Amino acid sequence: MPSKKALIRRPSPRLAEGLVTHIEREGVDVDRATEQWEAYGEALRTHGWETVEVAPADDCPDSVFVEDTVVMYRNVALIARPGAESRRGETAGVEEAVASLGCSVNWVREPGTLDGGDVLKIGDTVYVGRGGRTNAAGVQQVRAAFEPLGARVVAVPVAKVLHLKSAVTALPDGTVVGHLPNVDAPSLFPRFLPVPEESGAHVVLLGGDKLLMASSAPKTAELFSDLGHEPVLVDIGEFEKLEGCVTCLSVRLRELHA
Repeated sequence: MPSKKALIRRPSPRLAEGLVTHIEREGVDVDRATEQWEAYGEALRTHGWETVEVAPADDCPDSVFVEDTVVMYRNVALIARPGAESRRGETAGVEEAVASLGCSVNWVREPGTLDGGDVLKIGDTVYVGRGGRTNAAGVQQVRAAFEPLGARVVAVPVAKVLHLKSAVTALPDGTVVGHLPNVDAPSLFPRFLPVPEESGAHVVLLGGDKLLMASSAPKTAELFSDLGHEPVLVDIGEFEKLEGCVTCLSVRLRELHA
């Protein structure tokens, strides 16, 4: 049986100081964000996921975006080296968490930089966004870590948004979904479906036909429903003010060894 564990991390009291790069800064209500984070975790648990809470990193404003700190392939954890130096203190607690779950742990080393939000896995293909937060050396280190395990690593240019998964994610059948104005090279994906809303590009596969997605994308949710999927909507509006989306609030571990 595949594992269904998800790493999550409580928002820092300094969340409102989080980085923004491609959007205008807005005020963030940390109490409201914490309520949204709790509802996000409850949505995962309701759909069969065991949430594993990583130790808080209260001095790191962006630490709730736990996906950026590690990339999983099978039971191998590649600890990221975030492209923003201010985020590098986020990785220690995540390393401790994945090691406690029995993962084999590897690390991205200098001069490589890698944010986990730049990595989209579809089967054994691992797309890595090469852009503002992930550099060429980071892409090479993903290849070195995962290609011996059977992965095919494909570098994808990212210039219009923060991370690759700010632009695209994938449906259960492997179709890549994205909001065209944010996608640099849709032709790199064998199957691509444009969606009508920016936040509609972000889905977390909960199992079966269920898709966790932001409530800010009702037209896309309707499109996915018409295609036979079951959207599970969560309000993450406070995190969207910091370029966050449903994928970056958790790390899904689907292939841990028993």
